[in-house]
Amino acid sequence: MAHRFGDLEAAVMDRVWMADGELTVRDVFESLLLERHLAYTTVMSTMDNLHRKGWLDRERHGKAYFYWPTLTREEYGAQLMRSALEGSRSDLVLARFVEQISDDDSDALRALLRRTAPRRTAS
Repeated sequence: MAHRFGDLEAAVMDRVWMADGELTVRDVFESLLLERHLAYTTVMSTMDNLHRKGWLDRERHGKAYFYWPTLTREEYGAQLMRSALEGSRSDLVLARFVEQISDDDSDALRALLRRTAPRRTAS
C-alpha cells in the first residue's frame, strides 16, 4: 500500500523533487522558511523519518547528510493510483474514477493505453 505523505512530509518531498541533485537539511529548511515557521530540528527529523521509510536516500559528506528521492514524483503518483485501485478491486470504483476525470485527461489516458497495449499483451 502506498504511503500518503503528511503535510510537512509532502512539503519536504516537493522541495527534494524540485531540486536538481542532492539537498541538505539546511537547503530544505531555508526553502521551507519562505512559507512557514519551522525549527531546523523539525525538518531534520522529518527528513530522517522519510529516509527510514525509504522515500529518501542519503550519504554523509563531512558533518552533513545529502539527500535525494528514491522515486520520482511520477513514480510516487503511479504507486498511489495503483494502491487505490488494488485496495478496491472493483469495476465500479474504476468506472467512477473514469467518470470524474476531465476530457483532456480521458483523451490522454486513451492515447496512453493505445501506446502501451501492444507491450502489455506481448509479455
